[in-house]
Amino acid sequence: MTTREPARPVTGYAVLGLLSLRPWTTYELAQQVRRSLHWFWTRAERRIYEEPKRLVDHGWVEAREGWTGKRRHTTYAITDAGREALATWLGTPAQVRTVEDESMLRVFFADAGTLEQLRARLDELAEVTRSRLEELATMTEELLADGGSFPDRLHLQALALRRQVDQETDTLAWVTWARRQVDAWGSATDPGGWDTGRVLREVLADARA
Repeated sequence: MTTREPARPVTGYAVLGLLSLRPWTTYELAQQVRRSLHWFWTRAERRIYEEPKRLVDHGWVEAREGWTGKRRHTTYAITDAGREALATWLGTPAQVRTVEDESMLRVFFADAGTLEQLRARLDELAEVTRSRLEELATMTEELLADGGSFPDRLHLQALALRRQVDQETDTLAWVTWARRQVDAWGSATDPGGWDTGRVLREVLADARA
């Protein structure tokens, strides 16, 4: 099989990356996605049971049938062509980073609702973010304790964890600030004496820093 045609979607490469570590069943792949990729590539969770079969059709993965007791299972393993495709993809520019954040959608359109709703959504976001930080802390403690399942990749996991924790702490700092700001508003459509211009000038200064 040729590797000239790139696999789409990008989730295919995410699955190839996991399979480059060792063969997995789809159940095991789903566990690994939940532990790692879902933090920065949520689409992998939605497509984890479809992608391996598609990659088999592409010649980048092979399926091996086996048994665990009386239960039949399929284990997927990356092929040489799959490794070549993964390496080729790693050498190409990444797509423009995109963000899908329902919490921010609700903030952006908060003037269609009430101030109480906006405050509640900010409080929810703070709670979720604290929970995510605790989960990341637990993962990091486990890696420090035993090196995880792939200790030879610990340096890459450390890079990714640093990025994710920074994102969550930034979110928590923002939501704490935002909650304090909206407490002074009269309603979701009337910020009262809130100095919008000052905030925008601060935003501009930070963006240009």
